[in-house]
Amino acid sequence: MSNQDWGGVFPALMTEMHEDGSLDLEGTARHIEYCLHGGVKGIIVLGTLGEGNSLRSREKSLVMRAAVEAVDHRVPVISGIAEYTGEMAISSVRMAEQAGCDGLMVLPSMVYQQDSREAIAHFTSIAKATDLPIMIYNNPVAYKADLSPDDFVELARIDNIVAVKESSHDSRRLTDMINACGDRYRLFCGVDDVVLENAVCGAVGWVSGLVNPFPEEAVQLFELARAGRIDEAVAMYRWVMPVLHLDTEIKLVQYLKLANQMTGMGAEWVRPPRLPLVGEERVRIAGVVQRALDNRPRLAA
Repeated sequence: MSNQDWGGVFPALMTEMHEDGSLDLEGTARHIEYCLHGGVKGIIVLGTLGEGNSLRSREKSLVMRAAVEAVDHRVPVISGIAEYTGEMAISSVRMAEQAGCDGLMVLPSMVYQQDSREAIAHFTSIAKATDLPIMIYNNPVAYKADLSPDDFVELARIDNIVAVKESSHDSRRLTDMINACGDRYRLFCGVDDVVLENAVCGAVGWVSGLVNPFPEEAVQLFELARAGRIDEAVAMYRWVMPVLHLDTEIKLVQYLKLANQMTGMGAEWVRPPRLPLVGEERVRIAGVVQRALDNRPRLAA
């Protein structure tokens, strides 16, 4: 699949870990295989759900290489690039290139709350440093930098910025992007609980948290919506919406890793400062997932 064809469901893949917080590369490879069997069209490592900011540089390289080896050219492997500075980001880009990744998902610089001018400069410097195709991750809720459709008009001059993961939590934004930019970018839904609205309004892909515990269902939900089979899509959407909401919470990593464990897709272990869930919170989140499992729909033909 070339970058011009990026589309469909791409998991924001969990980085599997052992109970002591060390990397479980074999578990990560197994989970990739589960997702591929479910029909995903790409793999994204080292995003928010991949705990990229909690890994040391060498560990990031190991995850990239493990993913490239596990996928074995079946779908694109895209690495998240989330660093404090442009210089540090370009170092991670070099690791992705050396690992054989097919593209990059680039975030704004971490911690510093930049304005759009600074964010555009950040993305531009990274794009100019590589020939790999880039998906920009626009998530003003989490990362406090919001690129408007007009900002993406400006970035359109950079050929290897090819896609946008739109995570503004505003389902109107996708239509504004298409009105401003036409078909210049491959537009991906980046927030699980607006995926139906985004798919109906023109998203060609979905960077999904849900696909980690429920790969086949996530793929089918998106495909039904894109095919205009709205009644069937709405029924699935209503069934899984409580799980989709978990993707928007501060503890989305812990919540979805617990869901992974409950569905047999992985383990709940995380890297500090995150901690596994305990007490009432664990019971509550497990209940959300268990209700989805108890009412799991029969997949459409």
